[in-house]
Amino acid sequence: MSDTTTTPRSGGPRIEYLVIAAVCVIALLAFWYVMSQRQQTLRSSPSGLDGLQVWLTSNDITSYNFAGGWPIDQTTVDLLILPVYDTALDVARTPPASKEEYLLQSDEYDFATEAVLTKAQTVPTLFVMPKWRSGMRLTGIAHPVLLIEPGKITDTLEEITGSGAAELVYGRTPFTEFSYRATDGATLTARLYAAQMFRSQGCDPIIGTSEAMILGSCPLPADAQSDGNGVRDRVLVLSDPDLLNNHGLRLGDNAQIAADFLSSQTDEGNIVIDYSRTSWLRDPFQEPVRERTWTDLSRFFGPPFLILWLGAGFLFTLFLWRAALRYGPVLRERAASGSGKALAIEARARLMRLSGQDGALVHEYAAARISAVAAALFGPSHARHYASEDEFLNFADRQHPGEAARLRSVLAEIRRLPARAHAAEAIHLIDEFEQVLEQITHDA
Repeated sequence: MSDTTTTPRSGGPRIEYLVIAAVCVIALLAFWYVMSQRQQTLRSSPSGLDGLQVWLTSNDITSYNFAGGWPIDQTTVDLLILPVYDTALDVARTPPASKEEYLLQSDEYDFATEAVLTKAQTVPTLFVMPKWRSGMRLTGIAHPVLLIEPGKITDTLEEITGSGAAELVYGRTPFTEFSYRATDGATLTARLYAAQMFRSQGCDPIIGTSEAMILGSCPLPADAQSDGNGVRDRVLVLSDPDLLNNHGLRLGDNAQIAADFLSSQTDEGNIVIDYSRTSWLRDPFQEPVRERTWTDLSRFFGPPFLILWLGAGFLFTLFLWRAALRYGPVLRERAASGSGKALAIEARARLMRLSGQDGALVHEYAAARISAVAAALFGPSHARHYASEDEFLNFADRQHPGEAARLRSVLAEIRRLPARAHAAEAIHLIDEFEQVLEQITHDA
């Protein structure tokens, strides 16, 4: 009697390797997602600038957010807006140890002075100074207790302007208004809550006065100023980010002022809101001189290495061919659905051709079929228990009482068959036996 189960031939790498590779890929994607979500949360929060980018785009001002990852042609950048979420440049941020520390932390992430000044030297730059602690972003409440200490902001302001006499000035009323003359001559009013102004030697006010400005043009540090090679020596400084951030754009005429002033700083280039920590600006007219070229690599594919590459290619082809023969794809005819029924038909045909011990063959066939059906219904872990005739009948009594009596009757007739039963009688019992098993399998 032939075996009713078949182990299909499988190909490809072992499943363990695929699982390990999948886990590694998922871990990398999860790390990238967590890091990108952290910055995205900041950008879309009340203290972020995503709303500014949307507002400028809706006013036909070309702008986009940039978080690093690829070079930017510096000749296409008319203005670089750089929000400084760091009050201690070049100092690593200490992660908060409690919820209270998290709410009161001053720095969102770290910036390096060299990278910040390099950007300001390369393209026109607007520094947006910090004002609010993380609690304002997390709670959505702009409360004076969540303002950053003035001394920390002053230190950062002095580092990027090179002035040792910078000083912050705060409004005396909850809301402070500033007059702004637009490019078309209209007078607009900026309205800020808990206005954070500054004064510094060498800074020229754009919005505000020399003693209390929120936007001004300031010099860069002396060692970062122009050396005659086209390096810029001044930078725009916005001391109160509420003029441009998601929280402040809805106050007064802040949104109109932002669109008017920023559009006046552009020609036909782009406004880039830069969240990256390093400088990705590149001069297209000053390409770096490369020490190596592709011709240096091509010599490894010429003689005498060419013979080695050809030999390696031949061995690799031979390896793939032999592997394909030994570990080929799954055999469709063996793995296709209904393979058990095909084996049953094959067994019945063999019974018809056999002469002699038809009754014994039917008895063995019935036992093998019950074992195969038990494996299909209960899986390999429980197949051994239910493969016995008594346990399978008990299962049929519980789950299929209508078919259990018929199955018992058929099995009893199979046991009563003499060893040399007639082939027609044996085939009749097998057909009836298969009908009962198919009904049980289909209902399960």
